[in-house]
Amino acid sequence: MQMKMKLTAAAALAMVAGAVMAQDTQVIKIGHVGPVSGPQAHYGKDNENGARMAIDELNTQNIVINGKKIKWEIQAEDDAADPKQGTAAAQKLCDAKVAGVVGHLNSGTTIPASKVYNDCGIPHVTGAATNPALTKPGYKTTFRIIANDNALGAGLAHYAADALKLKRIAVIDDRTAYGQGVADVFKNTAKKAGVQIVDEQFTTDKATDFMAILTAIKSKNPDGIFFGGMDPQAGPMLRQMEQLGMANVKYFGGDGICTTEIAKLAGGAKTLGNVVCAEGGASIQKMPGGTAWKAKYDAKYPNQFQVYSPYTYDATMLLADAMKRANSWDPKVYIPKLKESNYKGVTSNIQFEPNGELKNAAITLYVYKDGKKTPLN
Repeated sequence: MQMKMKLTAAAALAMVAGAVMAQDTQVIKIGHVGPVSGPQAHYGKDNENGARMAIDELNTQNIVINGKKIKWEIQAEDDAADPKQGTAAAQKLCDAKVAGVVGHLNSGTTIPASKVYNDCGIPHVTGAATNPALTKPGYKTTFRIIANDNALGAGLAHYAADALKLKRIAVIDDRTAYGQGVADVFKNTAKKAGVQIVDEQFTTDKATDFMAILTAIKSKNPDGIFFGGMDPQAGPMLRQMEQLGMANVKYFGGDGICTTEIAKLAGGAKTLGNVVCAEGGASIQKMPGGTAWKAKYDAKYPNQFQVYSPYTYDATMLLADAMKRANSWDPKVYIPKLKESNYKGVTSNIQFEPNGELKNAAITLYVYKDGKKTPLN
């Protein structure tokens, strides 16, 4: 009987200890949104992988905030690169009271979602959406850790005019916020550099047949084409350019086409060798922690790397760092610390301009040699 009472007392003590431990643990949810379904799913999964990798690492660090041991969780949502689905996902994360959001990928989803986050007071950090209009409303909750299209479009235009000495370029865009935005910057900068824009054509981010617009462009005899859009369109476009005998026409695009996937989507077309594309930030080899990080990523997610996962990883770590410095996961308390960030990330040393843009944002130009994406600078 006495032994039984001792056991009961020990069990009671264990229950109390367990309750105290549970009480001392705080779950902090970080939201992630990207297109994990549809033709851009390879980007979305890569982005989500970067955020998940950061969450897993944070959970090994025994972080304590406001006296509580933190358990980090990701709440991942799919926006399918659709603006309506993007705002619905943003509202879902607001309703779930996540502490912060990483995403979205597309400018067309990020811009409308940014208002939702502003209205509910949750910060979001994108390392992929590049349209300059994102930061124009001046929301205190919007942050970008990659160069915007002003840098990407202008950098490509100067390379086309100054390094390649091209004179006649046609412009195509997919009518999305991203595609139209980067195409406009390229076009306006190229004109100022003395390049003649010989034709402007439009498509959609769902199209796969470009023969009609490419035939129209071919008749204008361009020495280059700029495409504002993503790789699911750029790959087939390169194949069709080859079929039309446009093998000597240079092909430019922003970070939306600057992927490893485009080599597969181009299906062996020789025109892949004419591609010059631009990404915000340094090449992975020149990022402060890029090479070591990429080795860890490849071990965890083999053959899934595209472009932006180092940025979603950094964005997740950046949010956690601001919470630690503020000793709070309450957005009202830690957003001021997020604005003051001086975070040594994998991609760069992250500091913000007053409008949430990254300070000293770099860009890198790439070409494809033997089907492999290779940095030019």
